Amino acid sequence: MISVGLDILLKYFPLLPTLQQKQFADFASSIQEWNKKINLISRKDVEHLYERHVLHSLSIAKIISFKKDTVVLDAGTGGGFPGIPLAIMFPEVKFILVDSIRKKINAVHEICNAVGLKNIQTVNSRVEEVNLKCDFVVTRAVATLPEIYGWTKKIIRKENFNTLPNGIICLKGGDLNDEIKKLKIKVTVYELNKFFREEFFIEKKAVHIPCR
Repeated sequence: MISVGLDILLKYFPLLPTLQQKQFADFASSIQEWNKKINLISRKDVEHLYERHVLHSLSIAKIISFKKDTVVLDAGTGGGFPGIPLAIMFPEVKFILVDSIRKKINAVHEICNAVGLKNIQTVNSRVEEVNLKCDFVVTRAVATLPEIYGWTKKIIRKENFNTLPNGIICLKGGDLNDEIKKLKIKVTVYELNKFFREEFFIEKKAVHIPCR
């Protein structure tokens, strides 16, 4: 049972269209059903799905409003985060969801079909072996910042047309100083508790790594 529903999304995205509201509700229902068969998200997190997974994913939408025809690759999507919530939010943007675990990416593919999302491509692969081009890579704490940068910088286009330079947006938590120092690149760190008031976001961050 989900303890907090669409109201938490509408609290921070009050202009969310009716279609997207329905898609988020359908997504929540679908991922709950699939989670009974395969561990897409932690079982203890299911009741906090909207806050800890959907809203967390949508923190990227507080940083950038992707323009039409942007291509975004979700590296290590797992249960479809942050890719699926962002694909619902930005229907004119193409999302490529990549995961190396076949049963997870197959479940994500079926969830996308159930929600009626046409702007998502699913790929079963290790992200460092992907031979595709995109404008942004998004990911949720699948590895250290230097590792993610090393794996994905080659697939990011240099030509910018969004408000942020093309690059990587990582959702991470805790102290990132050592990871950022090892990158040796000027990054921008966004504290998510400036966007969302819930306790869950106190130490959560989004890091934008430009790829020029």
